[in-house]
Amino acid sequence: MLAWPAWTRRLNEHFPLRYASWMLCGLLALLFAARWHVGFADGVLAILFLALTLLGLHDMRQTRHSILRNYPVIGHLRFLLEFIRPEIRQYFLEGDNDAAPFSRAQRSIVYQRAKGDPDQRPFGTQLDVGTRGYEWINHSLVPTHLPSHDFRITIGAGRAQPYSASVFNISAMSFGALSANAILSLNKGARMGGFAHDTGEGSISAHHRVHGGDLIWEIGSGYFGCRNDDGSFSAEKFQAAALDPQVRMIELKLSQGAKPGHGGVLPGPKVTAEIAAARGVPEGVACISPARHSAFSTPVEMMQFIERLRTLSGGKPTGFKLCIGHPWEWFALAKAMLETGITPDFIVVDGAEGGTGAAPLEFTNYVGAPLQEGLLLVHNTLVGLNLRDKIKIGCAGKVTTAFDIVRLMALGADWCNSGRGFMFALGCIQAQACHTGHCPTGVTTQDPQRQRAIIVPDKAQRVANFHQNTLKALKELVEAAGLCHPQEITAQHIVHRLDKHEVKLLASLLPFVEPGAVLRGDLSHNTFRTYWPMASAHSFAPQSAMSRAGQSSYTT
Repeated sequence: MLAWPAWTRRLNEHFPLRYASWMLCGLLALLFAARWHVGFADGVLAILFLALTLLGLHDMRQTRHSILRNYPVIGHLRFLLEFIRPEIRQYFLEGDNDAAPFSRAQRSIVYQRAKGDPDQRPFGTQLDVGTRGYEWINHSLVPTHLPSHDFRITIGAGRAQPYSASVFNISAMSFGALSANAILSLNKGARMGGFAHDTGEGSISAHHRVHGGDLIWEIGSGYFGCRNDDGSFSAEKFQAAALDPQVRMIELKLSQGAKPGHGGVLPGPKVTAEIAAARGVPEGVACISPARHSAFSTPVEMMQFIERLRTLSGGKPTGFKLCIGHPWEWFALAKAMLETGITPDFIVVDGAEGGTGAAPLEFTNYVGAPLQEGLLLVHNTLVGLNLRDKIKIGCAGKVTTAFDIVRLMALGADWCNSGRGFMFALGCIQAQACHTGHCPTGVTTQDPQRQRAIIVPDKAQRVANFHQNTLKALKELVEAAGLCHPQEITAQHIVHRLDKHEVKLLASLLPFVEPGAVLRGDLSHNTFRTYWPMASAHSFAPQSAMSRAGQSSYTT
C-alpha cells in the first residue's frame, strides 16, 4: 500500500479499497437488474452479482475467518488458490525429482510399467551424480544371464506349510482404507502375477476372496476378523479363517510406519455392513484399534502367542511387523526368542517414511525409525544372535523401483513390500485426499460412485504388470552385478557419495555385526553396548536408567 500513488492512499482513508470488489459486485447487480427490467437478457448476470453481493455481506458479518471480514468476496480467492495449491505445485511447479512425498519421476516409472509402456530414458541420467547422497550399484565385467525374473524365497522352511514368496509383494492396506474395487484389483493382480497381498489389519473381506490371490493375514491390536465381542482375541474365529488355503502367512502387527505407537478409530458412520462383516464388529458403531495388544503383555508372552497362532493356523509361517522405536524393546523381543526357543518365521520392518493411510502430522514426520536404521538394527541383531538363518526379513518404506529393492536387500532384507507403489499402479495421482473419502481416482474411498472409476480387470492387469516389469528390471540389475539372485547383493555392491570428491561403499559406512557376536558378549557397537543390558525377556520396560551415553545413534 505504501508504494501506491498518493491519491489511492487518500481514497483508502475514506473508503477502504479492499471493499472495492464487493462494491463492484453490488453496482453490477444493479446495472444488470436495470437492463433486465427494460428487456435485456441479463437476468442470469443480475442474479449472479446479487448473490456475490450477499456473499460479501455474509463475509462481513461472519466471525470465523478474519481475511473474509477484511476482504469480502475477493477473500474467497485466497481459499480457492490454497485448495488447488497441491495440484498447481504437482503439475506445474515441482521438478521431476522433487519428492513430496514421491517425485514425478518415481510416479512416472510406476505408471509406465503398470501400463506396459516403454520405460527407457534417452540422453543420459537426469540425476546429479555429483550430489551428496547419490548412490549406485557396481557392475561386473562378467555379467550373468538368468533364465527368469521370478525371484522367490522360502519363508517358514521346515514348517508344515512353508510359503514360496516373491521378493516383491503388496504391503498392508486394509479394506476400508482402500475401496472394494481397489482390493479386488490388487488381489486379482497378485493372483495373476503369483505374489502376495497383505490384508492390512482390517482383516479378510469378501473382496479379498473373489479372485483367490495369496493373502498375508495381518492381525492387529483390534483382532479384526478374530475377536470376541469385548475386543479380545478369539482362537476359534482365528483358526476358522487361518485354515483357509488362500491365507499363506500370518503377520502379527505391533506397529506401522505411518503412526507407530498410535491406535485408531473408524467412526461409526464409516463402519458399513461390508466393513463390519470383515472386521467382526457391529455395523454403525465406532471401530476402535487400540494402541497396544491385549493378548500378551511381555516379550515372552508375545513369543508364546506367535507359537499359538502358528499352531492354530496349521503350521503356516507366522511372524510380526513393527516399526523400530525404543531399541531395548526390540532387544527384549530378541532375548525372548533366545529364552523360549520360539522364533518367528519372519519379521517385517516398516520404515517411518512409509504409510498409506492418514496419520497425525507429528507421527508422520517425527515418530519411529526410518527404514534404513530399523532394518539394519533388526538384521544386525539376528546375525549377532545366530538367528538370521532361521528368520526371514521383509521391509516396507517408499519402494517403487528395482534399485530400491536392491538397496534394501544390501541392508539385510529378504523381500520388499510396497503399498503406495501399487496404489500408483491402480491409478493413484498422489492427491493426498486419502482420509477425506473424496479420492479422485476411487482408490481410497467408500463412495460407490467414485470407486466405479476403477475398472477391476484393467487395473488388475496394471498391478500384475508393475510387479512383473519391476522384477524384470531387478533381474537386469542382478545380472549386471554378476550375481544369480537378489539375496546375493550386499552392502559391498552399493556405493554412496559423501561429497563431491569422496565416495564409500555402504559396507564401510554402516556398521555390520559379525555372526554370533552378541552371543559372545561382543557389544562393541554403541547401540548394543547401551541398550542390550537394558532389555529383559519378561518386560518391555527398560531395566536401568537411561545413561548419557545412551543418547548415541542407532548406527554409530
